[in-house]
Amino acid sequence: MTDVLAHITGTVWKIEVDVGDTVQEGDTVVILESMKMEMPVEAEDPGTVKEILCEEGQSVSEGDSLVVLE
Repeated sequence: MTDVLAHITGTVWKIEVDVGDTVQEGDTVVILESMKMEMPVEAEDPGTVKEILCEEGQSVSEGDSLVVLE
């Protein structure tokens, strides 16, 4: 299993995947908003979305797990 981590501190603006979705390396899984800029968070490895650990509007810190892939 692989965790997709927040690379910046910000707010979850949009979740781009659902549990069960298949993603490829480089696919956007979550979009974070920080300082009025939208920052895509991409999968570093291919996999299937097992769990979504965040909600839209939630504040997250750099390094927080957002999505679990298997």
